[in-house]
Amino acid sequence: MQPASPDFAQLKSNMKASWVAGDFGKIANFTVKAAEEFIARTPIQPGTRVLDVACGTGNTAIPAARAGGLVTGVDIAPNLLEQARKRAAEERLEIRFQEGDAEELPVGDHEFDVVLTMFGAMFAPRPERVAAELIRVCKPGGIIAMANWTPEGFIGQLFRVIGAYVPPPPGTKSPALWGSEPRIVELFGPAAIDIRCVRRDFNFRYRSAAHWIEVFRNFYGPTHKAYAALDPARQADLTEDITALLERLNIAGSSSLVVPAEYLEVVITRK
Repeated sequence: MQPASPDFAQLKSNMKASWVAGDFGKIANFTVKAAEEFIARTPIQPGTRVLDVACGTGNTAIPAARAGGLVTGVDIAPNLLEQARKRAAEERLEIRFQEGDAEELPVGDHEFDVVLTMFGAMFAPRPERVAAELIRVCKPGGIIAMANWTPEGFIGQLFRVIGAYVPPPPGTKSPALWGSEPRIVELFGPAAIDIRCVRRDFNFRYRSAAHWIEVFRNFYGPTHKAYAALDPARQADLTEDITALLERLNIAGSSSLVVPAEYLEVVITRK
């Protein structure tokens, strides 16, 4: 018998609910500097047409607009878009934010010079569709720039820990595969003039493993939802396993928590 195909409509509904849950803005605050550095390495000049896919609260859209880009941000979670609009208004930046799905972007073909996604589009359930959409909306000769957590890094390992308690739906692939160079070539190679991949680290800095878990359990939608799906005993087991992972990877000693999280920075020049 062939395995049943996933119900992708339900998967996307669940994914939207996951990102709406908690308060991702409090998590995004910790990655503002990394997003600014990502944008500084991306070729954005005044007048560059930029699309930020899975833009969240605007961490990459805002510095792209500061650089003079004509920026559109798309995200599946309306609460995150509201936070992004507020941040842009506070800086008097003109950014168009709209609700939309990375698998069906609400923009035209070849509309953008630069298409961005940082720790965002990788979470959509159908990678091939996402890649096709990023290619479709990027103009020939334009740039697709991504930052994706790697399978080997902290977040990839965290996915595996959580997946042992709340398994992903059958037939879906780990988001961390977006952080694999061969997978990027497989998805984008036929449409690319050039693909460049660099591995970088983002450091999670918290007071302790318990502090990290408190923040992510309360505010990071996927972790919040994972805990909510478990009974108290299993929640305690999950906390123990995440604590062990954090403490094993901690490079700060016993006084605080600094955990390097590897990500793959990808720059694709479209044919």
